[in-house]
Amino acid sequence: MGMQRSAHIVWDWNGTLFHDNDAIIGATNAAFAELGLEPITLERYRALYCVPVPRFYERLMGRLPSDLEWEVMDGAFQRHYAEHRVRCGLTEGAAELLAGWGADGHSQSLLSMYGHEELVPLVRGLGIEPHFLRVDGRRGPSGGSKAEHMVRHLEAMSTLVDPERTVVIGDAADDALAARHVGARAVLYTGGSHGPESLRGAGAPVVDSLAEAVAEARRIAS
Repeated sequence: MGMQRSAHIVWDWNGTLFHDNDAIIGATNAAFAELGLEPITLERYRALYCVPVPRFYERLMGRLPSDLEWEVMDGAFQRHYAEHRVRCGLTEGAAELLAGWGADGHSQSLLSMYGHEELVPLVRGLGIEPHFLRVDGRRGPSGGSKAEHMVRHLEAMSTLVDPERTVVIGDAADDALAARHVGARAVLYTGGSHGPESLRGAGAPVVDSLAEAVAEARRIAS
């Protein structure tokens, strides 16, 4: 079949390639503090987190936040996350897995719901940008699903990537939903924002390491 339509991985960023759990929980609790909410543990975060994000806050608050509350919380989270993320790095083994997948003649790209203008220099600074056909972050307001972003992401690579041979690797149930939305498949990794229990109902294989995720992607897309 050749390189043009080879097996393809769409990688998620936060909680998948980028191990930022500490930054996520630190920024979440800092945002909560600004509204007088009690801090939460990482375990509780992973058990309750969902997309769209206002629904996550509803689980914690017992009600949906108002538009103003959501604006304040999201702004506080983004501000504090930018401060915390500088202490984070790639998930263990990620760089080697990216290099290995490419060396085997397969393609890969990166789609994140982190803001595009912040994402690109971060990926570039970690030295992994050359592995990807395309790097896309969120354009527009935060808090929504990845599905429509996935449509645009794959459409931009339509001459190179076949959705039927594409596997999305991410840490959230929403990654599986986005994959199904475009006719791709997904593998979900337990090391990020979702605990194993919340991932198992998403209709995709669930694994505990990125190495297992790549092995499963290889099997699925072969």
